[in-house]
Amino acid sequence: MANRADVQVFIQEMANRHRFDVDYLLTVFSQAKDKPSIISAMSKPGETKPWYAYRDIFVNSNRIQGGVRFWRANAAALTQAERVYGVPPEIVVAIIGVETQYGGNMGSFRVLEALSTLAFDYPRRAAYFRKELENYLLLTRQEGIDPLTPRGSYAGAMGLGQFMPSSFLSYAVDFDGDGHRNLWSDSDDAIGSVAHYFQGHGWRPGEPVAVPAQVSGTRYPTLVSQQLNPPRDSVAHLQAQGIAPEVPVSGAQAAMLLEYQGRDGLEYWLGFDNFYVITRYNHSRLYAMAVYQLSQEIREQHAFYPGAVRPERVARAD
Repeated sequence: MANRADVQVFIQEMANRHRFDVDYLLTVFSQAKDKPSIISAMSKPGETKPWYAYRDIFVNSNRIQGGVRFWRANAAALTQAERVYGVPPEIVVAIIGVETQYGGNMGSFRVLEALSTLAFDYPRRAAYFRKELENYLLLTRQEGIDPLTPRGSYAGAMGLGQFMPSSFLSYAVDFDGDGHRNLWSDSDDAIGSVAHYFQGHGWRPGEPVAVPAQVSGTRYPTLVSQQLNPPRDSVAHLQAQGIAPEVPVSGAQAAMLLEYQGRDGLEYWLGFDNFYVITRYNHSRLYAMAVYQLSQEIREQHAFYPGAVRPERVARAD
């Protein structure tokens, strides 16, 4: 890719803005290739599945039991992350489970090639990926990593929690104090970084994420959330419109009404501020609910092990 004029312009910008050595970057990019398969993957229409089918992908016995094992193997780091950032272990574990199956699938593309391909051959989002490529080169320099070595998703997401480079620079932490932020093979750093990300996006310790609800009357359809915005309606207001949470919730709590296509009909949930925070990781109601429900299954199964404190059973819809 180093022979391309647009890549050479980018290299000069990196030299001017961040004092990178031009010859060094020319050498790096000369070993990188564009990947047309990435453009093909990015250009495919987004796959849409009904909730019940989407849920089955992520909330299943393999990810639940894998999450229990991951929690047990990393209990100290998860406890410390909750102490420092206020994010419960089950949420951090579920994120890593949904993203990479606990490190089992972190992506096979060279991150440099993925980001370069999208920065220079994907006009629709070229500006975004050009910035992510810039951030990637900065983080590899900071961490002393060969930029040709890390691998990730076709979009350039990295490590157990699939951080984009901008998220790495903003939220990755050296949680075990070894002098490096390693999100690929250091589970302590990955756990601390995911928890830090949630704290940075407004996680509220001790507050609920979502609860199932029953609906009645004719007003509730207009209140189903169509946009991923922070919840604004109070539970009390929603109750007055025929929306009843199935478990006790403060009437003053802000909530949004969520509708999902269940296997046997529509399901309704109230999502709270912490539900919205999960959507900051991936802007999808399906994703956020899958993370939440997986987290609750993992939490309950983890409690069966000797020495664990059994959590209060959480109501959910299957």
